[in-house]
Amino acid sequence: MFHYTVETNQTIDEAVNTLEKNLKEEKFGVLWQLDLPAKLQEKGVKDYTTPYRVLEVCNPKEAARVLNLNELVGYFLPCKITVYESDGKTKIGLPKPTMMVDFIEDEELKSIAKNIEFTLINVLDKSK
Repeated sequence: MFHYTVETNQTIDEAVNTLEKNLKEEKFGVLWQLDLPAKLQEKGVKDYTTPYRVLEVCNPKEAARVLNLNELVGYFLPCKITVYESDGKTKIGLPKPTMMVDFIEDEELKSIAKNIEFTLINVLDKSK
């Protein structure tokens, strides 16, 4: 499966706040946050109103490390975490870094991606 997704009883805002705190503990920061329905409405699209946030997250040391190994990794950076509403539940998910890096045939990068994925999955689990 290309993604990892968990459900929470928190609101979207609560889940984002919890994520930010838990990411910080793991030396990841939120570079920016996109409120997708608000942006679509700003662009004239009025028929999507389901709460959906996209967080771009990064651990600067790890980003520099992987970019020094292969600049193509920049195609996948920063990591994305989504927080959205589906069937009345708040969900938190991410595309697995290992799946993204599989496109670049480099065992060292795969090992780093596996560690980053492990950390981010733990953050999601802790943020439920």
